[in-house]
Amino acid sequence: MNKSTIWTGLGVIAAVVIAWWLVNILFSVMFWIFKLAVVAVVAVVVFFVLRSLVSSRRD
Repeated sequence: MNKSTIWTGLGVIAAVVIAWWLVNILFSVMFWIFKLAVVAVVAVVVFFVLRSLVSSRRD
């Protein structure tokens, strides 16, 4: 086995480790963005429900 084969193997291992790390970060960010979007939608729904309850009690 020559040196270029060893360096190629180490390069492949490094590429897989870096890709694994980047994909993990990407999925984490996507999860938080999705969670933030769901929270925003629920907050808007709750806001309008509370607003309708308060306005119907005034009348």
